[in-house]
Amino acid sequence: MKIELLYFEGCPSYQAFLPRLRELLTSAGVADAVQLHRIESDADATAARFLGSPTVRVDGVDVEPGADQRDDFGMKCRLYRTPDGLSGTPAEQWVIDALATGPDDAAA
Repeated sequence: MKIELLYFEGCPSYQAFLPRLRELLTSAGVADAVQLHRIESDADATAARFLGSPTVRVDGVDVEPGADQRDDFGMKCRLYRTPDGLSGTPAEQWVIDALATGPDDAAA
């Protein structure tokens, strides 16, 4: 399983969320390490389909439902519309759900 955290330098939300993301992986029994990807320019943001910092992907898929329909890529802090309101980090349940639907489940 490939877990990625995309960010830009200076984003406080990614730094705050990284330890919690690692805890969620451990709780889900996922031993794979988080791969950090720093986005450094608008061109990088477009190429990576970067919706803002932090962006969490599991096996290349953004954990936010519906994110694949968006095209507002850029160097910006990301706000998520979570069930609890706007947040600078994705809803933990989205991460848990993404981890649960990894490649092993697809083959079942």
